[in-house]
Amino acid sequence: MSTVPKPISESSARDITDEAPAPQFGAGMAAAWMLAKREWIRFFRQRNRVTAAIVQPLLFWLLFGTGLSGAFESAGELNFLQFFLPGTLALIVLFTAIFSTISVIEDRREGFMQAVLVAPVGRWPVLVGKVLGGSAIAWVQALFFLMLVWVVGTANPGGAVLPLLGLLALVAVAMCGLGMIVAWPMESTQGFHAIMMLGLMPMWLLSGTFFPIPALGVEASLGQWILGAIMRANPLSYSMVEMRRLLFPEVDFSAAGFAPSSIICWTVTVLAACMTLAVAWYLMRGSRKVDVIV
Repeated sequence: MSTVPKPISESSARDITDEAPAPQFGAGMAAAWMLAKREWIRFFRQRNRVTAAIVQPLLFWLLFGTGLSGAFESAGELNFLQFFLPGTLALIVLFTAIFSTISVIEDRREGFMQAVLVAPVGRWPVLVGKVLGGSAIAWVQALFFLMLVWVVGTANPGGAVLPLLGLLALVAVAMCGLGMIVAWPMESTQGFHAIMMLGLMPMWLLSGTFFPIPALGVEASLGQWILGAIMRANPLSYSMVEMRRLLFPEVDFSAAGFAPSSIICWTVTVLAACMTLAVAWYLMRGSRKVDVIV
């Protein structure tokens, strides 16, 4: 007489996971590398996604740059095409983070995530692999866009290319980590898109991409004080300031308003990347929802 196996409850899955032996570091890194490689393969197999990733930011930059140039008051001797350039790079990273981390929900629905978590490598390779794969894709897209901008002659960072690429890598890691924070407890792609658009788009808009961060002086109005405080509390604002400084090293941005030092900008960017990864890791360790197939 055959017996039907009972489904594993969430508490049982937690006990089994807690009793599992600690995985080796080498095996975990191999698993993380394979997950990152899988993100690359999925990206390049979707030709529409590759085309949109290249053409969409270019259209945004050209349309907004030319359309709003007449209504833009010069900040640091820049026209709007030059001023909006760091915001376009951040937009590339932002959209890539959205499309890369949404695969967590799709993998859970298809059963792939459960198969990955069964492997004796722990949960951290999932975080590292997803963030590494998505960040690398975003970084390459931003690099390609920078090459187009350099050919056109809009910006010439000169010797600041390496710091600029490093800053873009940190921003990509922070955005992908933020995407993992939203995607891990989510059950539907519709809810994920709603949360990301509600949170990331205002974060992008209030980082000094479209307009300079207002200076808070005695003559500033209440609205300027509120807007300026929100934009200064946004960690992406510091990345935008430093990115604009690296793209146009000959311009003095201190006279145009909010322009903290490079040390402050780099410190805030690194702390933001570390905090998003730490929170994502905390959520992944605490939530066992994906361990149980409903």
